[in-house]
Amino acid sequence: MDQADHIRASEELNWQNLEDYLLKQIPDLIPKMKVLQFHGGHANLSYLLMFGAKEFVLRRPPFGKIAPRAHDMNREFGILSKIHKHYPRAPKAIHFCDIVDIIGSEFLIMERRQGIVIRYQVPDSFKSFPNIEKRLTNALIEAQTDLHKIDISQDQLQLLGKPNGFLARQIKGWKKRWELSNKTEDREVSEFISELEKQLPENRNVSIIHNDFKFDNCQFVESNPDMVSSVFDWDMSTLGDPLFDFASSLVYWRDEYFGDKLDSMLLKGDFPHKQELKDNYQNATNYNLDGLSWYEALAYWKSSIIAKQLYVRYQNGESKDNRMEKFDYISKAFTDKALELFKKGF
Repeated sequence: MDQADHIRASEELNWQNLEDYLLKQIPDLIPKMKVLQFHGGHANLSYLLMFGAKEFVLRRPPFGKIAPRAHDMNREFGILSKIHKHYPRAPKAIHFCDIVDIIGSEFLIMERRQGIVIRYQVPDSFKSFPNIEKRLTNALIEAQTDLHKIDISQDQLQLLGKPNGFLARQIKGWKKRWELSNKTEDREVSEFISELEKQLPENRNVSIIHNDFKFDNCQFVESNPDMVSSVFDWDMSTLGDPLFDFASSLVYWRDEYFGDKLDSMLLKGDFPHKQELKDNYQNATNYNLDGLSWYEALAYWKSSIIAKQLYVRYQNGESKDNRMEKFDYISKAFTDKALELFKKGF
């Protein structure tokens, strides 16, 4: 996680309720609880809880109207509980609470991890390392491919999702969210969705997928940019096609199509070209990447919908996070990129 800071005024919770509850649920806690907030994410809210020398992270859904099955803390708790021993980069889940009256929503408690988070550019603490962008990129791909190579026949990992029909469900689910956040029909997007369905790939591989694997959901060892120590934000994780997970990661990479339009959103610096990421991923997994542009188109469209949902939440006053003011523009850019891939023929 990032360094914690002050709590946004609009995102205060009932801290006394929370402390009283946790003192009964987690052994050996020492009052009085102190709280700070992690400001990096755009959707789920994360807080640092301190009881003396003991530190935990609380995660809860965002305020306001939430899309069906989104921001599911119970799901994230279950995933972390199963995956932690097979993938140590996933934090240990400690407690889940479904009593909404405590802080106004369900929430989970997980262990606190320390490390460096990359947001948009190389932080000062890493700038002295040679070939830093390449090393960080290689570490990111290694962490993702390690996840994709986990043997899902172990323990109860098969219970993490239903891989049969995964891609078809993705299209159906994101189509529903598109319609909820875009009130006017778009003929081009309708044609795009229809073509996605017609050219639906066969599921060639099945793995645990994260569904939002990117730099700012990872933490690096402070003294070692070659090692991702932690991966966060598991509420969308499931079993499915790993190529979709990889394509979703590529969305956040610089792309010639955008020029400098999304400079405030995409990585800055001398990071490797997307093709190098694809080569590294293929070498690590031996997966056939033919037809990857179909997955990329779906991933850009998915990301455009997420950005639109965040913008609508901001417009409705459900979030005071001013970063979301630009998300309508970002949503349009991602939709245009998905349509460009469609027109080229995926």
